[in-house]
Amino acid sequence: MFVPDHADWTYEVGETVQIDVSVRKHYVAIPDLDITYEWGMEQHEPRETGTLNTGKGVRSLVLKGASEPGFMTCKVTAEVDGRVYSNYINVGFEPQKIEPTAQLPSDFQAFWEKAVADARETPLESMMTLQPDLCTPFADVYHVRFQNTKPGTYLYGMLSVPKKEGFFPAVLRVPGAGVRSYSGDKSFFPEHDVITLEIGIHGIPVNLPTQVYADLRENALSRYNTYNNDDRDLYYYKKVYVGCVRAVDFLCSLPNVDTERLAVYGGSQGGALSVVTAALDKRIKCLSAAYPALAEIAGYYHGRAAGWPKIFKNPDEVSLENKVRVSEYYDVVNFARFVTVPGLYIWGYNDQVCCPTSTYSVFNVITAPKQLLPVLDCAHWLYPEHAAMQRNWLLEQLTK
Repeated sequence: MFVPDHADWTYEVGETVQIDVSVRKHYVAIPDLDITYEWGMEQHEPRETGTLNTGKGVRSLVLKGASEPGFMTCKVTAEVDGRVYSNYINVGFEPQKIEPTAQLPSDFQAFWEKAVADARETPLESMMTLQPDLCTPFADVYHVRFQNTKPGTYLYGMLSVPKKEGFFPAVLRVPGAGVRSYSGDKSFFPEHDVITLEIGIHGIPVNLPTQVYADLRENALSRYNTYNNDDRDLYYYKKVYVGCVRAVDFLCSLPNVDTERLAVYGGSQGGALSVVTAALDKRIKCLSAAYPALAEIAGYYHGRAAGWPKIFKNPDEVSLENKVRVSEYYDVVNFARFVTVPGLYIWGYNDQVCCPTSTYSVFNVITAPKQLLPVLDCAHWLYPEHAAMQRNWLLEQLTK
């Protein structure tokens, strides 16, 4: 366990850090135990290593701070009863001053405006199929399908609609990474009447048997986040990003949706897609993004920590520089520059999947109204109360 000497885990650049370290069994600090520690910039080789004894149970590490804005990691390892245990803590150094490495292509906006316009030449031709087993006393749930970037390419999702008559706000829930089924986002029921659309991104129905998704995860879609990432027009995420706008098109086609009250939210890959959707579609009135992925994609290439999917951690040298250039068209940092609506952003300092160096790079370039909820000890997850805060914030925005 770690107790830093700053309660907010945040320091000035160059400031010395003191961390009290203990190894506990049944909540009791173990005395006279040899432990090893590592200290260095986030996701990089440690610059300091050492061994010390816990003495009476708690020892203080005094560590040299970072020389520039960013995050540093302290990792401790100990052997107890023949087993090796480890834990880590990330502390920040003026994270509000982190600047991204991702460069904005000169034709970024034109590229995405054309991509969306080209897709809209294809009619939605939507279909809705009631799912009686997923309905509740308050909401009807439909499996939906609509065309995406060209005829015969589809997006699928689960639409939840209040059973009562009326004109309702709508929320688009965009998914985290992976391949799975969906049952509809009913977290806004029964207390609040909000239409919700929960989409998949892979162009396959979202109500198939579980084994289908398991097979796809291990085979055809095992590394979808890298497919064609040397070609900006063929990269897998092009149809995904455009598909999120098409999902908004679908919502706006429904007669009971109040198109003046639309929101988008998600976590990880879904956090990224929330930012992308809000940047590309000005009908979105607010967003909430938890630990957004696909940020600082080429961080490792530039000697920095990178967010998921960490494509360049062990890069293939073939077309490397071209892949870096392509990544800039898909980096969430560059979409964040064009967000114009209020946003709530949530992440933890200890996230090693979408590291805070990358998520702060997103937050720091946003000029729209923004609120950050740092949940310091969280890794790549949220506590239930913070998920509830996210939902309540969205509701507040939609009812203004």
